[in-house]
Amino acid sequence: MRYFVCVFCLILLLSTPAMAVAEGEAARVKTFKGTAFIVRQQQAIQVKQHDRIYPGDLLRTGPDGTMGVIFRDNTTLSLGPRSEIAVDEFLFAPSQGKLSIVTRMFRGTAAYLSGVIAKLSPASVRFETPAATIGIRGTHFLVQVEGADKK
Repeated sequence: MRYFVCVFCLILLLSTPAMAVAEGEAARVKTFKGTAFIVRQQQAIQVKQHDRIYPGDLLRTGPDGTMGVIFRDNTTLSLGPRSEIAVDEFLFAPSQGKLSIVTRMFRGTAAYLSGVIAKLSPASVRFETPAATIGIRGTHFLVQVEGADKK
């Protein structure tokens, strides 16, 4: 019996995802193509699959770049070429009632699909553009920002 319990525990441990959530991590890069960077503390980091994204990071794609990001609450964000989006805030602690996701888009195109935070607390989700702030009440939208410079 002890042998079966040990084997079961070993199988359970091996079947858990290898990527643990790092302290303060908001999201991970799921896919990318072409030129794509994470700008952290004013330093551009070439994107690799599974790179961690933290609040305060700026996501940037070049003229040939795209990036797909999955947040810890299963929110997905897809950036098209020549896009810049800042992850200003991300809190995901449902048991403590701490839920928030705030992004700012400076330029480019993006597709957004809401996750758990929008379902539990829609007022805690904001997607800001130079012209407007989008309060998330649905689950999916596309946005394009042309000719805007960062402020």
